[in-house]
Amino acid sequence: MDKKHLEDIKKYDKKPDMELVEALYRRLAGSLARRDARLVAFSDAKEVGRVRRNFVMGRLGVKSKAKADEAIEMVAATMKKDRTKSRLTVYYLLTQHFKAKKKVC
Repeated sequence: MDKKHLEDIKKYDKKPDMELVEALYRRLAGSLARRDARLVAFSDAKEVGRVRRNFVMGRLGVKSKAKADEAIEMVAATMKKDRTKSRLTVYYLLTQHFKAKKKVC
């Protein structure tokens, strides 16, 4: 795993769950290798919809669209000062928010 990814997560969680980080990294390796897919654009409604549908509702199993959107908005607000929003960090924060580690690992 690239050290930059871990440093980015540590901005938001000083002692990250390394098992979760590594599981997410393995799952996202293809996306993280492509420059256009490694970041999440919260200003793009289609991108937010994909994160909600494919990750939050699909992978994490959240049934409520409203709860998924609320969590995504919370992560976006948390990362607001960060110019680049790493997909790995976004997914890590969402997984932690829903306490859904078992669904990822």
